[in-house]
Parts: sequence; structure tokens; C-alpha cells
Amino acid sequence: MALEVAIKKYYPDFSLDVNFYTEKGILGVLGASGCGKSVTLKCIAGIETPDEGKIILNGRVLFDSEKKINLSPQKRNIGYLFQNYALFPHMNVEENIAVGIKIKEEKNEIIAKYLKIFHLENLKKAYPKNLSGGQQQRVALARIFASQSDILMLDEPFSALDDFLKWQVELELAKVLKLYGKNVLFVSHNRDEIYRFCDEIMVLSQGKTVSFSTKKDLFEKPNSIAASKLSGCKNHSRIEKVDKYLCRAIDWNIDLTVTSEISDKDRYIGIRAHELMIVDDKERKKDINVEEFIIDELVENIFSIVIMLRKENAKQAIRLEVSKEYWQNNKRIGDTICVKLPQDKIFLLDK
Repeated sequence: MALEVAIKKYYPDFSLDVNFYTEKGILGVLGASGCGKSVTLKCIAGIETPDEGKIILNGRVLFDSEKKINLSPQKRNIGYLFQNYALFPHMNVEENIAVGIKIKEEKNEIIAKYLKIFHLENLKKAYPKNLSGGQQQRVALARIFASQSDILMLDEPFSALDDFLKWQVELELAKVLKLYGKNVLFVSHNRDEIYRFCDEIMVLSQGKTVSFSTKKDLFEKPNSIAASKLSGCKNHSRIEKVDKYLCRAIDWNIDLTVTSEISDKDRYIGIRAHELMIVDDKERKKDINVEEFIIDELVENIFSIVIMLRKENAKQAIRLEVSKEYWQNNKRIGDTICVKLPQDKIFLLDK
């Protein structure tokens, strides 16, 4: 089970240049709105046609611009869960599921099987307008499973759901995907969803693949500024190399020691807000990467405190986030505080 995609598509104000290969498992496609995530899925499904490249699924060529191959969507055997689920409003639940079934002789058995798997037996005569968002999604997934597609593509599967329903549907979908056993592409702008569901993650930025890595690598050691931002890191600074393991963080106005040797292509550093450590003033002289900052701002969230820190003449503040339980402190805006930036938590980034 493998999907190979290497395509380009040009628009007047946007160009898509996507290149990736994935085998059995769930591949997350992470990117901001308008970066090309949905266009990529539509090209794979045959709804959009790339200008160049090829798409190969399980050894079968779906598209090849050089060989003039471009299979119709009906011949690609792809299960595509649209953001709005695309159920037929004039059909009830079991009729919607039946649409994708290819083996007509076994239609009734297949419908019954997926009505049971997706807990839809009591809703089989209901129409889409009478279903909740979560129920509509289950019907759309049942239709895809019943069609025995070679790949499942999920386009922002939770975007239409409120927070409480979203969590319930997430739990249900996680169980269902374990039954699928084939390639899954999971598109989202939400890093938490991607982290919970996916084994590997491709990051798209402005139509281009900027990162392809395991889940662990993306969140622990992203390799580019775009990937780092999309993974949720809030702290970035341009750097100047001082020595092999020492750099000047230009925007923060501090020198920092790192664990990896700084290469010529490294242009930025990043560190996550929860990795910064508040330390005693005495630690400043005994440890590395301990700096005294001025508290620029204090922001109270539901479960945490965000502290914006700034050095004198710095272009940017640094964000530190701690739980409310930990923040037993009488510090106020304008006070100074000592903070450690652990060298093993700092990552080097290229453009």
C-alpha cells in the first residue's frame, strides 16, 4: 500500500508544488488556510488536473503528464470525505451508503455491515437534514468504507463541529480508522488533530512541501521556520553564528549556546513557550543560557499564565507559559525575572 505524489499546478496568483511518498498508515497534511491542502487532495482524487507530474497509488498510475495518463475520478477508487460530507439530501442513510457499493449482489449485506459498524441502524431511514454533524460524518465514512476504496482522504473532518461534538466524533473516528487498514490522508490546519491521528506529517506552506517527517521529529525538532510555526512554536529569532555552538539571537538581543553544530544554512532558532524555565537569580552565574528579562506582559488563560519577556533594546519579546499552579509569584509587569532557555530544547531552523 503506497501513494506517490509529485505534482505541480499553476494559478494566476498561486502555484502548487507537492512531492511526497507514503506507505500504509495515516499521513497528516498540515498547513494554514489557502496553502494548497485541499487542492492537493482534489488533484489526487481527479477533481482537479495538475499541470505537471505524476500520481501513483499502489503501483497503479492515476496521473502522468508525460505519458498522458489521467484517470477519471470514478476509475481512481478513492474515498474522499469532503468538509461538508457531500451527502445526497434526497436519499436516506442506507441509500447514501448504497451509492458507493460496487458489488450489487451483496448490497444489502454490505449496507447492514456498515450500519452496524458506524452505529447507524436506528437512523437508516433518516435523511441528512435530520442528522447531527457527527451522524452525517458517520454516514459519509460508511459510504466510503462500503465502496472499498484504495485510500481514504479526510479534508478538515472536524471543521463543521462544535468543540464538545468534535471530541466525541474524534474518538469515534479514531476507532473507525483502525478498521480501515489502508492509506489515509488526513488534512487539517489544526496541529492537535494532526498529532493525535497521524504517524507521519507533511507540512505545506504557500503551496510547497516544506517538511516531511515523523510526528515526533516535527514537534521536537522541526527543520524550517514554516514547519516550526505550523507546529505551534511561538518563539523564533533570526541568528548570527558566533562559534560552532554559540549564536547571537538578533531579535531577542541575547547569546545562546545550542547542542547541535550551527551550519551555514541555519537562519533562525526556536524554542517552545513551555520549555523555558524560571530560575533563581543565583543560577544566572552558575548555568548557561540563563538571562534576566523584563516582564513585558502577563496574560491569564483558563489553565495557564503567559509571560511575555523582553531584553533591553530587543526587537521581539519571548513567550513563556506556565500552569497557574506553578505560577506562585508576586512578579508584576516591569519587574525582572531570571529565565533559562535549555540548550537541548532550542532548535536550529533554515528558511
